[in-house]
Amino acid sequence: MPTVKFNTALIVGAGSGLSAALARVLTTEGIKVALAARTPADLDGLAKEIDAKTFACDASKRTDVEKLFADLDGSFGAPEIVIYNPSYRTRGPVAELDPAEVEKALMTSAFGGFLVGQQAVKRMLPKKHGCVVFTGASASVKGYAQSAAFAMGKFALRGLAQSMSRELHPKGIHIAHIIIDGGIKSERRQEPAGRTASLLNPTSIAATYLHVIHQPHSAWSAEVELRPWVESF
Repeated sequence: MPTVKFNTALIVGAGSGLSAALARVLTTEGIKVALAARTPADLDGLAKEIDAKTFACDASKRTDVEKLFADLDGSFGAPEIVIYNPSYRTRGPVAELDPAEVEKALMTSAFGGFLVGQQAVKRMLPKKHGCVVFTGASASVKGYAQSAAFAMGKFALRGLAQSMSRELHPKGIHIAHIIIDGGIKSERRQEPAGRTASLLNPTSIAATYLHVIHQPHSAWSAEVELRPWVESF
C-alpha cells in the first residue's frame, strides 16, 4: 500500500536533541518543517540547516498556542503533521514538592498537549487528513519515587492521546503516542564505557516516528514503546 503523503510539519518544544533529529528526517522526505519553542533564537542553527521557520510559543499558554497556529495559517500553512515534545519535571518527596512547580509540570506536559492537539485537529478535520504525535516517557506508564509531578503530566498526556485516537481515527486523523522508555543519547549525555547502545539514538527514534507517520490507514498504531535493546529493567 502507498504511504500517506504529507507536505508540512510542526514540532512544538523543539530543541537540539530528538526534535532536531525529527526535523532533519522530515526534511529528507521533502516535508516543510516549522519549529516552535519558548526561545526560538536557540533554533537558528538548525533552522538555517534545514530551511525551517521558527516561532515563539509557550505551549502551556492558550494565547501563545492560538497565536502560533494563527501565524502558521498566515505564513506557513496549517501543519499536516504535529509533534508535541514539551515536558517539565520537578523532583523531590511528595511532602516537599512546591505546588507551583507541580502545576507547571502538568501545564507543560499535559495541558499544553491538549492546547496544541486541539488547534491541530481543528485544521485537520475539514480535510480528514493529518497526524498528531505525542512524545511520552518511561513516566507515562511508571510512576517513579520522587517523580510524582512528571508522572502526573505524562500519564495525563497518554490519556489524552488514547482518547483522541479513539475519537479521531475514524475521522481520518492519526493520533499516536510514542513512549521513550530510556535515556536519549546527546552531546551532554554519552553512553558509559562498556555499555554500547545503552542509550537511545535520537536518529533511530526519529526513524520510528517517520514510520508511524507514514503508516497506511488500514494499520495505524495508537501507541509505540521504544527502549534500548540492552535494557535490563
